[in-house]
Formats: sequence, structure tokens, C-alpha cells
Amino acid sequence: MKSPLFPDLPVFLGIEGGGTRTTALLEDAAGQVRFDGSFPPGNLKLLSDRELQWRLKEIASRLPNGSAGISGIAIGLAGTRTEADRDRIRRAASRVFPRIPCLATNDLETALAAAPELPGTVARVLLLSGTGSCCYGVATDGRTAKAGGRGHVIGDRGSATDIGLKALRALVAQADRSGRWPKLGSLILDALALNVPDDLIDWSIQADKSDMAALAIPVFRAAALRDPLAKSILDEAAEALATDAAACAAYLATRDQPVHFILNGGVLLKNAAFARDVTRRIKARHPAARITPLARPSVHGAVVLAKSLPPRLMASSPAGEKAPGPSIAPLTALMDSPTEKRNPRSLHLDTMPLGEAVDLMLSEESQVPQAIARERPVLVKVVEAIIHAFQNGGHLFYIGAGTSGRLGVLDASECPPTFRAPREQVQGIIAGGQRALWSAVEGAEDDATAGAEAIRYRNIRAQDVVIGIAASGRTPYVWGALAEAKSRGAVSVMVCFNPNLKAVLKENPEAFQPDHLIAPDLGPEVLTGSTRLKAGTATKQILNLFTTLAMSRTGKVMSNLMIDLNPSNVKLRDRAERIVAELGGCTRADARAALESSGWVVKTACSLMQRT
Repeated sequence: MKSPLFPDLPVFLGIEGGGTRTTALLEDAAGQVRFDGSFPPGNLKLLSDRELQWRLKEIASRLPNGSAGISGIAIGLAGTRTEADRDRIRRAASRVFPRIPCLATNDLETALAAAPELPGTVARVLLLSGTGSCCYGVATDGRTAKAGGRGHVIGDRGSATDIGLKALRALVAQADRSGRWPKLGSLILDALALNVPDDLIDWSIQADKSDMAALAIPVFRAAALRDPLAKSILDEAAEALATDAAACAAYLATRDQPVHFILNGGVLLKNAAFARDVTRRIKARHPAARITPLARPSVHGAVVLAKSLPPRLMASSPAGEKAPGPSIAPLTALMDSPTEKRNPRSLHLDTMPLGEAVDLMLSEESQVPQAIARERPVLVKVVEAIIHAFQNGGHLFYIGAGTSGRLGVLDASECPPTFRAPREQVQGIIAGGQRALWSAVEGAEDDATAGAEAIRYRNIRAQDVVIGIAASGRTPYVWGALAEAKSRGAVSVMVCFNPNLKAVLKENPEAFQPDHLIAPDLGPEVLTGSTRLKAGTATKQILNLFTTLAMSRTGKVMSNLMIDLNPSNVKLRDRAERIVAELGGCTRADARAALESSGWVVKTACSLMQRT
């Protein structure tokens, strides 16, 4: 699209989205604005891929001439944290704005880009306080730092939400202790059109983050009226913001180096006295600070980024192809996995008689044990490694995405009741976290960096064993995790059902190699690509084998009986009595008495009976 005043100038589109709204700004290379519009909220974590695409389509539909002629786009959305998040944005943009270079980032980077650089400073730190809060800094050498921004429950210190929540708690506490309702409370009741303090109970139960943030307005009003309670709340908020800003700067510069602090967000930009207080507190911590408010909307920063389009962010290659640390073999070489091929026996699965379909599925599943058995030598080595870990204070970690991740979490969760193992001895990690246990998390498996971070935050050590599970053998999240685990000295194991992986790793000797590779050939699935079928069955069998044999060699099994199970219900208490009676050669009554005297610890009860 060419500007009518400067027909040869390219035009750039900047988009910024947050919890309140999304803003789009179209500007040419000379700085002339061609479109400036507001749209519904655009927090990436609250949008599905389809909703994100709809939001971009809505923006495109209101642009002059649609997307024709746009030279570059930058999209900064709140909630964008990982490379997989950025890849989600790029994929959606490529469908709405095809063949237009797109830079995908977060709203912090767009805000920082909107501020002019101050000569002589070694770093810039954005201090944002609005509905939420966050600090984000970049040094001149490219290093970054971040503090806060983790939501209103565990983060957002000094934000409007934090101010509103603390105000409610402080005023009701003061009222309870003094018997007097503070001036701040009267202003809050007026703002909410409530009558008595107890009305706040029902209101607070129903209030969302935005409702709570709105309470910051009466807090600032009360502080202007010299209300001591409101002033103390704002003092605490200013201290939190200044502390976080200085901590962020400390990652990037020494105390005597000049750092440019940029204030942004309604709490700071709409309350001059509060901003001055925060400024004073920052300078007390960082005397060389140079502090300015953000002079223009941060969507301008998205346009600045669109005009620069750093090549590192323009790339449209799949996210997560390379993990931090050791390089990873090209995952595209694994696309010919048997798990992705069509099974010639099931070409008519949708029309064959149901009886034949049942026989077919059972026949395919019956091939699983034989395929696993062909991996026996490496299976033995992995079990030996797990036994060694358990005997030396180490742990077993499973990590995977989708069905693979769920099966790892399942096997880990069954070890405490089955073997009275400490909960932390066997742990499962799934890409996308807890929500991924019951629903898909967009793009989670494509982020190798997130896999590595999961390993770091679980504090994996050299005594541990980390088993990555990826049916096709090409899940970036798993590769990133294994590479990080091996760099920490842990035993790294890949379980997959793509025997081609062995050849790929052999052809790429410089790439990361797991310590052990288990890759049975199960052949194609009955339903093409549905690895919850044979691959899921094989995964369950392999993981059962790992933990059962390792526990049986570390004092949890006698003969073939579970002598360390947790008798947590009627069925298991009955089983515990039978185990003690059989191993102790005694009656059920004597077994029960021994269990009761031992606190229902089966192993201890067995020892008591054997001594008698």
C-alpha cells in the first residue's frame, strides 16, 4: 500500500493486544498515520488459534485496501512468552496477511520500542503498571531481564489490581480492629454502589481482575484527601514497583551505570504524584537512573519493530527446531516415521463390519509386545540406570507432550500408592502443564526452550534419569528437555516408535545424542497418525516395566508381592492383610493386628510376623 502523499513509501502495520483492548496502527515510512483503530482484547493466553485468526481478520477488514501493499507487520500480544507463542502468532498472521513478513512478540517489547533511546545509557527498563504490572529491560548488548508480570494471584505487584485487593483487605481489617469504617471504605462503597460493608463479601466473590483493578481509582481519590490508609497502600505499591524496576536493572547494569527507566500504564501515567514517588524511590536505588514517561501509545512501538524487522524474528521456520545448548538433529528428517504412515490393513476401517474392525485392532495391538522385546538390551540398561538413581537419592522424570506426556504423568502418579514411594521420586512433566492433562494446549509441544526450562525448574541433577517420550520421535519440547538434562549430567533416554531416528542420529554425529534410545517399530497405526493406539499401548507397557522392575530391586517387592503398598482404602487394606498373612505364615487376624501395630505399613508388619 502506498501513501497518497508519498506514493513510493512502504507502509507498515503495528498491532498490540492486551487484556483491555487491541490496537492497530498503519503508518508509512515517513511517519504518516493511515489507520488507527481499536478492537476487542488480545491476550494470547486467552485466545485460541481460531479466535486469534478472527481478530486479525477483523483488523484486516477495516484497513484501507485490506492487506494489499503492506510491507511488514509487527504483532505484540500480552501473554506471549515462548517461541511456540510467537510461532502461533506468525501462523495466524500468515493466513490473514499471506507473504507479508511478520515479527511476533509481546506487548512489553512493543512498549519499549515506542520510547526513544537516550544517548549514553547502557540499558532500558520498561516499568508498566496498569491492570497488571511488569518490568522488562534490554541492555545495549542484547541481554534481557524481566520481573513481575505473573498475574494478579502471584504477581502484578504495584498494579491497579494489587492496589484494589490490598485496599479491600486493609480497610476491613482496620474496621474489624477499630470498630470504625474508614474514609477509604466509604469511597469504595460509593464507587461500587453498595450500602454496607458486608455487601463487599458477595461483590468480592463475583469480581474479576478488571473489577478489582477499578478500586484503585477510589484509593487514589482517598489518598488525595489525605486518608492515611490509602496513602499507606500507595506507599507499599510504589515501593514494590521501584524495587522490581531496580532489580530488573541490576541484571543489566551496575548501580553507577546510566539506565533509562520508562514509565507506562494507567497507574503511572494518570497519577502524577504517584509517578513522582516511584521515580524518587528508583533513583534512591539506582542513582544514575534517567526516568521518563512513555510519551506515545505503545502500539507505535509495534510499527517501529515492523519497520526494522530483525531477521531473527522474521524467520518462518517451525518453532523449537533448536534447543539451547547442544544442537539437535534436523527434525524434518524424522517426518517419515511409521507412526505417520497409512496402514494398508485398515484402508476400509470406516466401512468394514464391526466384528472385523475389532479383530483388526486387536491383531495390531498384539504386535506390540514382540516389538518391545526386540529392544530388550537397551531396556535392561535403562532399568539399571533407574535402580542406580533410586539407590543414590536420584529421581526418575518422564517428559512428553499429548498422549505421551499424559502416560508419563499417569505412571508417576501410580508409584506412591503402589510402592509407598515419595511423591517426588517419580515425576511426570507434560508440555503445556496441568491443563494439557485434559485438553490440548496450542503449540506447547513445538517449544524446545520450554522443555529445557521445565528441566531447569525441576532442578534436575546428575543422580537423576530423564526419559523423554515422543511417539514420532520429533517433538521439539522433548528434545529440548533431554538436551538440558544431559548437560546437567543426568541420564537421558528417548522412547519413541520411529526406528528411523537411529539412522538420523548416526548421520548427524555432531548433534545431541541421548544416552539411550528405545525405538520399537510398531508399524502404522490403524487410524493413521493416532498414536494413542499402538504407540500408547507400547508406552504404557514400557513405563510399567521401568518402574515395576526398578521398585522390585529397591526393597518395594518381596517375591511378587507389593510389600510397600499404601493401604488407603478397604480393598487395599484387605490386600495388605493377605500379603502379611502369606509372607508371615500367619492368620488374617494376626496379620491385621501386626498391621495395626505398625500403622498399616506392610513392610514393617511383615518383619514383625517373620520375627515371631
